[in-house]
Amino acid sequence: MELSTLFFAFVLIGAFSVGLLLAWLVLRLLTRRTTAQVVEVRTIAEKVSAVGKLVGLEVCAKEIATAKSGWPWCPPVLLSQAKMAMIFHFEKQYAVDLTTVRPQHVRRSADGKYHVRLPEIHGSLRLVDVSPYDIQQGRMLGLLDVIPMNAERQAQLMRSAQVEASRLFEEHERRYVAQAREAIERQLTSLLGLFGIDVEWEWADEQVEIDSPETRPGTPMLALTG
Repeated sequence: MELSTLFFAFVLIGAFSVGLLLAWLVLRLLTRRTTAQVVEVRTIAEKVSAVGKLVGLEVCAKEIATAKSGWPWCPPVLLSQAKMAMIFHFEKQYAVDLTTVRPQHVRRSADGKYHVRLPEIHGSLRLVDVSPYDIQQGRMLGLLDVIPMNAERQAQLMRSAQVEASRLFEEHERRYVAQAREAIERQLTSLLGLFGIDVEWEWADEQVEIDSPETRPGTPMLALTG
């Protein structure tokens, strides 16, 4: 009885394996008969606007993000996990918008020196380039793809990478802003120096920090962003 049961189990496993092999062969034959691939690219200009930003600092970062899908407890021989690794290139520019400078932001002292109050520096994070590093489909018995890595999974991985990149830049935000201020002051001073104009620069956010009251120890400060 036990031998017949064992023999029947081997027959079922063999039939299942042969069926998967036949399905894999059929898929390979169908994919080979496909026509030539046609790539269609459409370019859309969503927004065109004039800006007066002066970039003081540009920081570039490269990040490798990996995502897996499947059952890790299952042996890879039976069912492998789907894996996707992509390389993201981020760029963050720290710039000041000179279009917001008004006549009331400029004053002249008795010695003839100008004092200009510049707006605060804003940083904009951009995803510059994405390149796939390793993409593996989840396969059963190493033959049949059962867990695909689709576009939705790629978008999810991209969002996770952007969140991680934002956290990385926030850790060094103060240092980057300080370097951007120095670079902007140096550029503007060099430009106006060609006309013999002596200017001393002030920053709006520095004035806010000076005027703001000191917080008591242990009292958290909450910042709401719209």
